[in-house]
Amino acid sequence: MTAPLIELHDVSKSFGGVRALAGVSLAIGQGEIHCLAGENGSGKSTLIKIIAGVHRPDAGTLRIDGREVAALDPITAIGHGVQVIYQDFSLFPALSVAENLALPSEVHARRRFVSWSGVRALARAALARLGVTIDLAATVETLTTAERQLVAIARALMSAPRLLIMDEPTTALTGREVARLFAIVRDIQAQGIAVLFVSHKMREMLEISERITVLRNGAVAAAGAASGFDEVTLTRAMTGQDFATQAYRWTPHDGGAARLELRSLAVPGVLAPIDAAVHSGEIVGITGLLGSGRTDLALTLFGMRPHYQGEIRIDGAPVAVRDVAAAIKAGVAYVPEDRLTEGLFLSRSIHRNLLATSYDAMTRHLFIDFARARTHADAMMRQMRITTEDGTLPVASLSGGNQQRVLIGRWLMGKARILILNGPTVGVDVGSKAGIHERIRDLAREGDLAVLLISDDLPEIIQNCNRVLIMHRGRLVEACDTAALSETALAEKLKALT
Repeated sequence: MTAPLIELHDVSKSFGGVRALAGVSLAIGQGEIHCLAGENGSGKSTLIKIIAGVHRPDAGTLRIDGREVAALDPITAIGHGVQVIYQDFSLFPALSVAENLALPSEVHARRRFVSWSGVRALARAALARLGVTIDLAATVETLTTAERQLVAIARALMSAPRLLIMDEPTTALTGREVARLFAIVRDIQAQGIAVLFVSHKMREMLEISERITVLRNGAVAAAGAASGFDEVTLTRAMTGQDFATQAYRWTPHDGGAARLELRSLAVPGVLAPIDAAVHSGEIVGITGLLGSGRTDLALTLFGMRPHYQGEIRIDGAPVAVRDVAAAIKAGVAYVPEDRLTEGLFLSRSIHRNLLATSYDAMTRHLFIDFARARTHADAMMRQMRITTEDGTLPVASLSGGNQQRVLIGRWLMGKARILILNGPTVGVDVGSKAGIHERIRDLAREGDLAVLLISDDLPEIIQNCNRVLIMHRGRLVEACDTAALSETALAEKLKALT
């Protein structure tokens, strides 16, 4: 039998006395699509960095083509055909697509002068290998996430890899973009290149991989052919527990106006007139294809599209949300999809992030009552089940799931009446995802909060929303009761819009 391309046996690694990996064994076959699964903190990143030569194991062996490798550094790993595409893609945002693609070759060749025609030809050939077309003159910072990922993949393939490691490659991609990525991954496999797909998204693992290795707490919790797993067994292997999947149901309250009502709400050139209503206790999903206008609707409600037309009513009274301050005063809260760049103050403490919208309520005679503020922030940490004992730590020290809970908790401290969640579990592992869903349901059940949940994740919509609004090209095209809607039926409705 052919020896595995990469084989790790009984590998362990510690950092400052903290065990990151404990006796992990993993084998990746030639031209195999292998998924490395696990929650945040399970050891996935440490393991791929050992394969890439970034870290050296404290114990265990690593073999390539059946031969033991004593010392592996990044350059040696690249020489063995290992290429890693990290979550941030490691591109130069201010350089053009062509420059990003050609730079490694130019540096390796030690050219004193740049042939720009040669750079463009090299870049064009790299993209052609993937069968995609991207403006070579465009700077990377102007590209979509999916386009930046394609540039990163094209650049990696220029080094003739034998193993391509993709670290959480679908975190910020829409459903259509994921399907396109998977087609490219299969094309890469057809060229004889093995792919290590690192993820915590169960359905994607089951769809794309041939074999799966699951890490939990730095050790292998399960391993085998993908056909031997399903979502239930994967969840159990990743978390050590099972999660209930009963759908959310809303019981209308007698009387009273809708918490949020939109009357012919429109933004010229962006949103066509929309009529909709959301009641207290409801969790209403909003979904649609890329460019559907769902985020524009959220930004309009949060005061970031001031030139809207029509009417926004809250608890039966018309309100003007022409800026963010007016939206917050009206009780509208918005949790953006990109929490790192749009939602959190990463270098600031957990306490300060929680208190960002409620310092006015903590002020007496022009001075902030810091003792009272800390007490309220600690109470919200307990309410949101943020897993840390020290609120003075920077929010950047938290996992993705806990960071998302901080964002939601911030608005609850500000007495939000309408909570808009844009991709609330993007980049969050399965355990934290279940916890966030449970908390959103609890908040809605308390009856004084209306929730709008924007998502591409159809199971998330079906399981957590009592209704779903489908948008397409700035229009609200359909509203459905999720009790009578399956994931397959919703997927078919979205497919019909393409």
